[in-house]
Amino acid sequence: MSSSYSQIKAMLAITRASLKVIFRSPQAVFFSLFFPVVLIAIFGALGGNRGVSVDVAFDKNSDTTNALYQVINASKVLNVEKADAAELQDRLKKGRITALIDIRKQDTAGNRSPYDLHLKATEASMKDMQVLQSVLKEMVSAINEKASHNQFHYAAISTEVVPGRPYKMIDFYLPGMLGFSLIGAAVFGVAFVFFTFRETLVLKRLFSTPVKKTYIILGESIARIIFQLTTAVVLILFGKYFYNFTLANGWITFFEMMVLCLLGLIVFMGFGFAISGFAKNQNVIPVYANLFMFPQYFLSGTFFPKGALPASLQSFIKFLPLTALNDAMRKISFEGLHLWNVGAEIAILLGWAVIAYTLAVKVFKWE
Repeated sequence: MSSSYSQIKAMLAITRASLKVIFRSPQAVFFSLFFPVVLIAIFGALGGNRGVSVDVAFDKNSDTTNALYQVINASKVLNVEKADAAELQDRLKKGRITALIDIRKQDTAGNRSPYDLHLKATEASMKDMQVLQSVLKEMVSAINEKASHNQFHYAAISTEVVPGRPYKMIDFYLPGMLGFSLIGAAVFGVAFVFFTFRETLVLKRLFSTPVKKTYIILGESIARIIFQLTTAVVLILFGKYFYNFTLANGWITFFEMMVLCLLGLIVFMGFGFAISGFAKNQNVIPVYANLFMFPQYFLSGTFFPKGALPASLQSFIKFLPLTALNDAMRKISFEGLHLWNVGAEIAILLGWAVIAYTLAVKVFKWE
């Protein structure tokens, strides 16, 4: 009898049954689909550009012999990036830096300032430009006071808008909402379901059938993956057709985002399995899950840019799994990169997958 029993059919039956339960669950639909849709609608309606990120670079022709150049380089507020001219132009057009700074020496005839602080920006950074200009004006004022008791204006600030793809608020928030939906549903869903299955002896009953343990897990996992990828499709299409979310390479970008969603789901489900094993009772599952998720919500660029966080955190937060997922999706959706261009982010996710499933195997309990 066991030789003719189809483990695949049994797994698919578990998948179908689990899918029905998930789709009939108001909580699952609310937190995975309705809640992110509401947030996307709010942020999409606000329009405009993304939050402040004061990353700048110097134009290759910029004068480097002046005091202002030294002050900007030493600033703890402005992050001066260095690369070749073509790379810096590319970063500017993609919205990765706020402005290219070109300090030009000029004739002081007619009471003109000795320097023109010329800023090259795109539409993506015009909102950030207000903050950048404020910081630069303070620097110029400090130089003025030190030089001649405010009787001398060291530099005038001018701005030039160069061509670049407009970076709408939805382009920042929608990938963040995808990550928010995926991590919450994967961690909470898996942890609660498998703990409940043990507590209510569902797993024990399944053991009395010919279905192997591996296929039980696969059946439940596939059901959750199908549900979450369905919600991801809805969220992306909702953002695209209602708020003009940028899919830089059209349907190619859409499918590459879905691959990232699948990878993120697999990683986060691993932590759900681990938490269900660690938990001694159902009450501690939200505690463990939130300890894993909440810091990432606020550190991983989900609701506001990572650039707003202290520089001391930047080297740490880029290795968080949700950071890697959010960054990869934004690079692919807005900048037009492909999966092979976000290898560093994918490597971080795969590294976390190894950690998650190593933990899960060690602590996971069937009974």
